[in-house]
Amino acid sequence: MRALKIAATGMAAQQMRVETISQNLANMSTTGYNTRRAEFADLHYQQLARAGTVNASDGTVLPTGVQLGLGVRPSAVSVNLAQGSLSATGGDLDVAIDGKGYLEVTLPSGQAAYTRDGALKRTGEGLIVTSDGFPVAPEIVIPDDARSISINADGEVYAYFDTATEAQLLGQFTLANFTNAKGLEAIGSNLFTETEASGPATVATPGLDGLGTLRQGYLEDSSVDAVREVTELIEAQRGYELNAKVISAADQMLGATTQIR
Repeated sequence: MRALKIAATGMAAQQMRVETISQNLANMSTTGYNTRRAEFADLHYQQLARAGTVNASDGTVLPTGVQLGLGVRPSAVSVNLAQGSLSATGGDLDVAIDGKGYLEVTLPSGQAAYTRDGALKRTGEGLIVTSDGFPVAPEIVIPDDARSISINADGEVYAYFDTATEAQLLGQFTLANFTNAKGLEAIGSNLFTETEASGPATVATPGLDGLGTLRQGYLEDSSVDAVREVTELIEAQRGYELNAKVISAADQMLGATTQIR
């Protein structure tokens, strides 16, 4: 009986959907997090009678045929690239990207990674790094005697000193963009790496080539809509229960068959 296997694929699909929703809800407060959505496709079909074949009895053509589906399979877990709202923090090293783009960071292996988490920090040597200690590229070092710093919309970082009236330019942040940002590989810690699907990174000054601008003293909130996620969670739960009922009904039918005397 095909219903057992078909319903089993349906339960596995709804379980994957619940896992995706739980990941979204768990990251409601994660800076710069984008929601994920599980996508599915139907499996192969058994062609018991192909549409368009000739009926041997009278020569007529079958208009529809008999096609029996074999269930469902996951096709993708796509990322919704909608930007989250910007929350004011007042921190000198808190930077939000208003628009497209990613900050580039350098991993300990030397590989480049990308993030929208602008909660930056300062090391003992004055180097600007992420919360995990990865330096932001290009590297910018804040002098020890700097009174405060300022980051403008173009990513230029200025330092103010008690001994000087004019600000000193320390460097400039750049932003990276991708042809297919949904193809980036998430590696955790709000970091992504490029893949063949994403294409190579295009690095430019903020505000140019369609890139967003930087806003100092702000952080991008998660784009998770809790009400929508809970609604989809209920739908996934009901779908799981219905597939389980199909398995129960198929089992009862098989039981009735085996009890025939």
